[in-house]
Amino acid sequence: MTGQRSDARRNYQRILAVAQAEVAAHGAEASQERIARTAGVGSATVRRHFPTRRALLEAVFQERIEGLCERAHRLSATEDGRTGLLEWLHALVLYAVSARGFANTLSYEPPTEESSPHSCGNRIAAAGTPLLQRAIRDKAVAPHVTFHDLLTLAVGIALATEHHKDPETQADRLFRLAVEGLSPEHGIAGASGNSGSPVPVTESLPTGRL
Repeated sequence: MTGQRSDARRNYQRILAVAQAEVAAHGAEASQERIARTAGVGSATVRRHFPTRRALLEAVFQERIEGLCERAHRLSATEDGRTGLLEWLHALVLYAVSARGFANTLSYEPPTEESSPHSCGNRIAAAGTPLLQRAIRDKAVAPHVTFHDLLTLAVGIALATEHHKDPETQADRLFRLAVEGLSPEHGIAGASGNSGSPVPVTESLPTGRL
């Protein structure tokens, strides 16, 4: 039994190492059959360790998810709640751009879908929601903004820029544009919400580091 467990652990590590390389090269649609062949195992062995594509992708991004969660925890101690939230959200956007397949992984998890509390989306939400709630309490973010809104924004920017010749620069530009608003100095004359009242414009991004 001990030998079987050792073989299983070796297979898991070998499959995961190959999967990391394949996802980096081909994104979220990396072939599980190719992963199995390259790792020298059968497709059934891959499915035994990773029953779904999501499970495989979450394992691939596990270490970086932990990094984002730790960063959120550190930023919760910042004096300015808005700055802490924007710095973390900016890091999430740039990571989603740089780590091919990560944005797709998060987009697999709409808020109505039941998923494990240990899933990528739920762990990201658990880490980032306190930052959002603090910014709302500080009246720096509108109270109707949800964490799913922010996650959708981050994923959307990453997916929209992943094939750009300079995806990080373009993602950074779009993120700043989203935070600052289209015309922060002139308001939005002529535009209105469903109630007919003007739609509020978000504040400018703080200068310096996000």
